[in-house]
Amino acid sequence: MEAAKVLDAKGLACPMPIVQTKKAITTLEVGQILEVHTTDKGAKSDLTAWTKSGGHEMVNYEESNGVFTFWIKKG
Repeated sequence: MEAAKVLDAKGLACPMPIVQTKKAITTLEVGQILEVHTTDKGAKSDLTAWTKSGGHEMVNYEESNGVFTFWIKKG
């Protein structure tokens, strides 16, 4: 999956991954993908809820070696 922008939010605790994601997605055009990397265990539920409430789409999610990766399509 090709992302228009990659956000490295590893090492940041809640709510910073959401704050950084919100800031990063404003720089994208509608339909573009933001790839977010975080180590915050609460990020899955937080980002899923934020994505839905903001009118965006969670395209995919993966976890590997303690790093959570999300692909969010701007709505």
